[in-house]
Amino acid sequence: MSELELTLDGVDPRDLYGEKNSKINILKSAYPEVTITSRGQKIKLKGEKKNTQHVKAMIESMIRLLKTNHGLSNHDVEDLINGNQIHDLEDGTKAESGNSSTIVHGRNGRAIKAKTRNQKKMVELSEMNDVLFATGPAGTGKTYTAVALAVRALKNKLVRKIIMTRPAVEAGENLGFLPGDLKDKIDPYLRPLYDALDDMIPPDKLNYFMTNRIIEVAPLAFMRGRTLDNAFIILDEAQNATPLQIKMFLTRLGPTAKCIITGDMSQVDLPRNQKSGLAQAIKLLKNIDGIENLQLTADDVVRHRLVKQIIRRYDQFEELKDATKPKEK
Repeated sequence: MSELELTLDGVDPRDLYGEKNSKINILKSAYPEVTITSRGQKIKLKGEKKNTQHVKAMIESMIRLLKTNHGLSNHDVEDLINGNQIHDLEDGTKAESGNSSTIVHGRNGRAIKAKTRNQKKMVELSEMNDVLFATGPAGTGKTYTAVALAVRALKNKLVRKIIMTRPAVEAGENLGFLPGDLKDKIDPYLRPLYDALDDMIPPDKLNYFMTNRIIEVAPLAFMRGRTLDNAFIILDEAQNATPLQIKMFLTRLGPTAKCIITGDMSQVDLPRNQKSGLAQAIKLLKNIDGIENLQLTADDVVRHRLVKQIIRRYDQFEELKDATKPKEK
């Protein structure tokens, strides 16, 4: 057994421990074989030497991240534990990996990073292909990563504009009549795209880009008849596009366009008499040079820690339902 005592230096214990010790509790859940006791400026670790050294390195990484970013969220701690912001040193301990996974710097210089293995793969596949299908459950960062890649391409002058679109389909609710002009009516459907842009571009610059149509956010129906060239194009929530809509969208691409199509086949909101075109498109277009498909999983969830468990429970429920469904004769 090994016992270690760490003395906090240069950080407020409340910032490191979290509200109601939430960050320390995340560590305790991740490393149940180590007894972690925190009190004031002192943290005591007790367990096998290898395990206590590992937790010690993790706490030191938390402190460095807190000092560097002037803040430390619960998600940051989870990312450190999952190895998404750290790498192994020669002595087996862990440290931040720097900016190797940074896609673009957002507002106030904040680094927007690919946090999971599949998000990093999404970045690589987008760089190597002109069309990328990125599918997976909610919270896996599909849309956010796609928007970050588009903003990076615009900042690096690889494209002249960003075009983001999604089908105007209600998520299982009838919203009824919406007041206002056309923009007011369609904006609620496009809000997640605006939210991602708000994170990455200062308000004045974003307003300039939108006013001058350097960045366009519009419903999928507005793409008909256009040729989208020298642009980074994102089709979000593609599971709610019909086969004809997907075909229409893909045939809009100009010679120098780059495109990412995101969707979640477990959240189809189309009427029962309409089929989603996303799965069909992926199947039809496989093995075409320049088109790639990436499937993200619950392991890529970067929202609240419970979202990952929620998705897995629903997946288990669906699998059980399919297994008990009477087979057609």
